[in-house]
Amino acid sequence: MTEPGANPTAGAPLLIYGDTERSAALRHELPIAIGDPFLFGLIDGRAYVMVSSLERERVAAALPEAALHDTRDLGFHDLLESGMSRGQVSLELVSRAAAEMGVREALVDPDFPLLVADRLRADGLALTPDPDAFEARRRVKSAAELAGIRRAQLAAEAGMGAAAGVLGRAVARDGTLTLDGEVLTAEAVRAALREACAAHGAPAPPDVIVASVRQGFGHEAGSGPLPAALPIQIDLWPRDERSACWADMTRTFVVGEAPPAVRDQEALVREALEGVRAATRPGVSGRELHALSCEIFEAAGHRTLRTGPGDDPQEGFQFGLGHGVGLEVHEQPGLGQAGRSPLVAGDVLAIEPGLWQREVGGVRFEDLLLVTDDGCETLTDYPYDLTP
Repeated sequence: MTEPGANPTAGAPLLIYGDTERSAALRHELPIAIGDPFLFGLIDGRAYVMVSSLERERVAAALPEAALHDTRDLGFHDLLESGMSRGQVSLELVSRAAAEMGVREALVDPDFPLLVADRLRADGLALTPDPDAFEARRRVKSAAELAGIRRAQLAAEAGMGAAAGVLGRAVARDGTLTLDGEVLTAEAVRAALREACAAHGAPAPPDVIVASVRQGFGHEAGSGPLPAALPIQIDLWPRDERSACWADMTRTFVVGEAPPAVRDQEALVREALEGVRAATRPGVSGRELHALSCEIFEAAGHRTLRTGPGDDPQEGFQFGLGHGVGLEVHEQPGLGQAGRSPLVAGDVLAIEPGLWQREVGGVRFEDLLLVTDDGCETLTDYPYDLTP
């Protein structure tokens, strides 16, 4: 297993095949948007890129020290006239580019296409999948990635503010929220927050969560009328358009008088959040942080993922504490029972302790933390009040 912070490519070339709009591994190495797939190599610390004439100048500007293998020089036009299909032409170009790179063995990421791997192995290349090596490279965020995460987080806060603004104008009628005389739905709140995120250059996907005990548990996005005097969880994850980096945050709101059980949840979840924040630093594992949250909840009589569920498999804290955030909204390091990898300076973490009870629903708060040399920096700047 490659340790984060170590050099996972020492003595081992890397190959990635894909496009930078869908491959986080490739976007980390080449931080521009390219929609068509290509071969990328990292050999003895130098980048090698198979490029078309359409992308050559952009790639050269982004990676001035890279060796570029232009598809025209690899015989692209002759291959088009050879009778090969477009797919066969693409495979032949990849084969020729790899030969020019001089690579005979390489580590590949988990998304490396089987068809491409079969062709390169037929050419005599030894390819070894190594997810740890690629995850380790992305754990420490680049300056551009961190700037993108900060922009996405600002958009998330704008979206949360828009959602709170809608809920803050709502009034209760027979246990259901209404706005301007109409029943207020999860869809209406979601539309307002997504509009705000998009206006800040970081659109949020259509399945961001606006949900209560009426809408369901977990990743159920939520639909229909929203309740009065019960928790409404807003979990949103916008993506910065410039960098392709994500943010992730959650707040819980109650319109009306919160029941005592909800206030108890609020106090415990805040205690867990602050305890984890204080304990976050390089060298600590996600499993240790998860255990810290579990101890707080278990001491108050709640079941956790560590103890296992009771009669209701959803009640208590039946999920991990969080996850890494960057070019993927869920990435390493893991912050649950399996999170044994130590944190490193440069990790960005979504910390999201929460509780759930079948009678009232749940309270969850989620902040983004940047792991620093001696602790962490909180990237989220938004209050925790249940009142919107």
